[in-house]
Amino acid sequence: MFYAILAYHVEEAIKALTPQEDAALMAELLGITTQLREEGTLGPSARLGATQDAFTLRGPGDGVIIDGPFAETKEQLLGLYVVDCAARDEAIAIARDLRRVNPTAVYEIRPIVLFKPGVPLAEK
Repeated sequence: MFYAILAYHVEEAIKALTPQEDAALMAELLGITTQLREEGTLGPSARLGATQDAFTLRGPGDGVIIDGPFAETKEQLLGLYVVDCAARDEAIAIARDLRRVNPTAVYEIRPIVLFKPGVPLAEK
């Protein structure tokens, strides 16, 4: 089963890190993701750009482009990991490893239902 681990954080707290603090945090996270990649567990992952650079498409027809993220919240989605785990508990354990390195972050874990055009979705 694939799981998305969505990494939320107060964006201003991350922006306030010195370049050295940010590099140290990213190095620790790289240690975890390198191990997961070697185990064949890690799929795509990304550190997202600043929410101030985000824009949202919403509304009927062609929709309207609105500057900013989807919702105003205290924490912002700053990145994500896709992991392939045999069980929910494995995905939770990975999120806990990430949180040990970045304890002020919030990690939302969601199962992913893959969609491939023309191919039926797998039955649960």
